[in-house]
Amino acid sequence: MEILHSSNERPTISEITPDAEPISEKTGTTEKDTELYQKDNNVNNELQSSKKPLSFHWAFIGLASSLFVFQMDATCLGMALPTIAGDLGSTNLQSLWANLAYTLCGLSMQPVWASISDAFGRKPPLFVSMGLFFIGSIVFAIAKNMNTIIIGRVLQGFGGGGIDVLSEVILADMTTLQERSKYLGLMGIPSAIGNILGPCVGALFSTYASWRWIGWMNLPFLGAATPLLFFFLKLRPFKLDASLGGNVARLDWIGMMLLIIGITIFVLPLSWAGSLFPWASWQTLLPMLLGILVLVGFGFYEAYPVSPVVLHRLFHSVTANMTLAGVFFHGAVLVSLLQYLPLLYQSVQLETPIMSAVALLPTVITSVVFAVISMMMGIGVAMLRLSLLPMSASVKHVNDTGLAIALLLAVRMFGDLVGLTVASTIFNTTFSTSISSSSMDLTGSLAPLYDAANSVNFIGELRTLDISASILDPVLRVYLKCFQNIFYTMAGLAGLGLLASFFIAGIDLNRNDLGDQASEE
Repeated sequence: MEILHSSNERPTISEITPDAEPISEKTGTTEKDTELYQKDNNVNNELQSSKKPLSFHWAFIGLASSLFVFQMDATCLGMALPTIAGDLGSTNLQSLWANLAYTLCGLSMQPVWASISDAFGRKPPLFVSMGLFFIGSIVFAIAKNMNTIIIGRVLQGFGGGGIDVLSEVILADMTTLQERSKYLGLMGIPSAIGNILGPCVGALFSTYASWRWIGWMNLPFLGAATPLLFFFLKLRPFKLDASLGGNVARLDWIGMMLLIIGITIFVLPLSWAGSLFPWASWQTLLPMLLGILVLVGFGFYEAYPVSPVVLHRLFHSVTANMTLAGVFFHGAVLVSLLQYLPLLYQSVQLETPIMSAVALLPTVITSVVFAVISMMMGIGVAMLRLSLLPMSASVKHVNDTGLAIALLLAVRMFGDLVGLTVASTIFNTTFSTSISSSSMDLTGSLAPLYDAANSVNFIGELRTLDISASILDPVLRVYLKCFQNIFYTMAGLAGLGLLASFFIAGIDLNRNDLGDQASEE
C-alpha cells in the first residue's frame, strides 16, 4: 500500500477516498453535516499542531497495557493446552472449545461493543469489558474441570473483544488520520510483545508452577490500566441524542442477535466436522447452512435500523473491501500457526514446553521488529496495525471510523475462528485416517491413540514414554503429517491474502478531522 504525504493542503473527500462517491444525501450525510465537518477541520488543524498533554500519554499507556494483556492471554493458552488437557482429562473437542469459545465470543461482541460505544460513549463499555475479562480470568484460574475453563474463556472472550476493539477505536478518537500511523506503530509494540511473551509465559507456568497462573497474571495488569484510564482518559463530554431509554431503544438489538446467532450456528458444525460427525453428514451441513442463511439475512437487515451494527456504506470502497479480505486471511493464518507450532515442537521434536517456546521466539521477535516500523511496511502481527490505516482512510465521514475499525477487527477475528476450526478439522481428520489405515502396534502405553480424541492431551506423554524408537517413530510421523497438512493449507490462505493486498489503493493521509468523541486536550 502506498502512503502519500506530499500535499500541505487539506484534500477533498474525493482525494481522500478516490474510489468513493462525493458526499451527498445518497451517502447519508447532509449539507449541515458537511458544514460542521469543515468547521471541525479548522479547529482540528490547530489541535494537530499543539503538543499532546500529559493526560494523553498516561491514557495511551493505559490502553496499551490493557491491549497487552489481551494479546498475551490470546497466545499463551496454546503452549499450556496439552498440560491443561492432561491435568483435567479433556477431549480434543473440549480443548478446541477452550480456544474457540474465546475467539467466538470476542468476534460476536466486537461490533456490538462499538455500536454501544457510539450510543453511550467509549468509557462505560470499555470498563465493562475490562471487568468481564477480570472475572473470566479468575474463573479460569480456579477451574476444576474443562467445562469451567470454557466458561472462563467465554467471559474473557466477551471482555477481550471489547478491550481489543475499543482500544483501537479510542486511539482513533484521540488522533487524526495524519498522526495515527505514529501511534498505531507505538501501540503495535506492546501488542507484539504480548504475542511473544504469551507462549513463553504459558510454557513457564505449565512447567514450573501451575497453568492457573495464566489467569492470575492478568489481574495486576488490568489493575494498573484501570486507574490510568479512569483518571486520564479525557474524551469530549458525550451527549445523548435522546433519553437513556431512547438511546437503548435505538440500538440495533435485532441485528446484534442475528449476528451472534448466525456466527454461533455456523461455527458449531465446524468444530465437530470430521471428528464427531463426517463432513457430509446432515449434522454438519444443516447447521452450517442455517448459520450462513442467518448471516446473509443479517447483512440485508442492516440496511434498515437507525443505528446499524454494520454500516452498508463501509463496503462502498474497493480499498476497504480488499483490506477486510486481507485481514481475514491474516487472522486465519496467524492464529493457527501460533496455536499449532508449539504443538509441533512438543509432539514431533519431543521438546518440553519451555524449549518449544524458545523455538517459537524467532517467529514472534520478527513481528516485534516489524511492528516498530509497521507504518512503512508490515509483516506478521504488524499487518493488522497497518490495515487500520486504509480502513480508517476509506470512510466518508469521520464519525464512521469507530464502526469501520470494529468491522475490521471482527473480520480479523472471524478469520481467527475459521483458521482454528479448519486447522483442528485437518488435524483430527488426518490423525484419525492415518491411525486407522496404518499397521502400527498401538498397545500398552500407546493404546489411548486408537481414539483420535486423545491425540492432543497425549502430546505431553510422548517424550516420557519408555518404548523403542522404532515403535515411537511411526507415531511421530503421523503427528508430522497432521501439521504438514495444516501448514500447506495456511500457505494457500496466505497467498490469497497477498493477492487481496494488490487491490488496496494509495490513499492520502493528510486529514486532520476528529470525531464527536475526540479527546479533550
